[in-house]
Amino acid sequence: MQCTIIVVHFRLKNENKKCNQRKQSIKKKSLMIQVNELTFSYPKSKHNVFEGLNLQLNENRIYGLLGKNGMGKSTLLYLIAGLLKPKKGSVIVDGYTASCRYPEMLEELYIVPEEYDLPNMSLSKYAKIHEDFYPRFSEEVLEKCLTDFDMSVDVDFKQLSMGQKKKVYMSFALATGCRLLLMDEPTNGLDIPSKALFRKVVAGNMAEDSSLIISTHQVHDVEQLLDHIIILDNSQVIVNASTEDITNDYTFGIRQSNEMDDSVLYAEPSIQGNNVIARRQKGDNETTINLELLFNAATTGKLK
Repeated sequence: MQCTIIVVHFRLKNENKKCNQRKQSIKKKSLMIQVNELTFSYPKSKHNVFEGLNLQLNENRIYGLLGKNGMGKSTLLYLIAGLLKPKKGSVIVDGYTASCRYPEMLEELYIVPEEYDLPNMSLSKYAKIHEDFYPRFSEEVLEKCLTDFDMSVDVDFKQLSMGQKKKVYMSFALATGCRLLLMDEPTNGLDIPSKALFRKVVAGNMAEDSSLIISTHQVHDVEQLLDHIIILDNSQVIVNASTEDITNDYTFGIRQSNEMDDSVLYAEPSIQGNNVIARRQKGDNETTINLELLFNAATTGKLK
């Protein structure tokens, strides 16, 4: 799905009474996103991307949304943003039905899609057009993000490469100060040094009360940022756990053949030995999560 990023906030003329009633009946809670019995399929498709999906996401987290191609990662982001409408069920964002796209919800939500077009204009003009939609927009944060990305503040979109545009786009997203940021494959198109800078920019410039959902295949680019992991497989959630819970339950490391025992849940051969996930035993030290190994173990049913 390709998006042209010219933001206009308005109420749809055909907004129905259900949206109005839903807005009045839901009170804001600390639970930021609630997905209830969600069923969704694209027009003219007989395949349901989701069928009866339930998911809860809390505030003040950085989520990693992982899954194979076609498992609905991007679709879920668009449903949360209200850009797609459920066939059945609901997606509630901070107390609002997402598909109704209330201005009160949109001013606290910003999505960076994988594919997009930016208009042929300067960043300063772009910011002037859009900043009023976001009450907590900060020029200072925008400038800091661009500086951290080793980019000039005075840029014109038509003169930028795709990777440079992505840096500017993500910088603007962080500068909005929105409570919910959605990023779809944010490191695609970035060179190796810029991927390291991406982690620095996000960690150093997210608003304190914000949550970020990152959908990605490039797990090594983001695994140091994440504090919660969600893995989709066959359009269902098979892992939904904090990184703290994962490191409490499992250890990740390299073992030689003579070190393999019943605690090992999943292993992959490597030059150094076997990359393994094992159940954490009493006395085991906490280890760093190998997100790729966790993903492979989960999608092959080895964590059950």
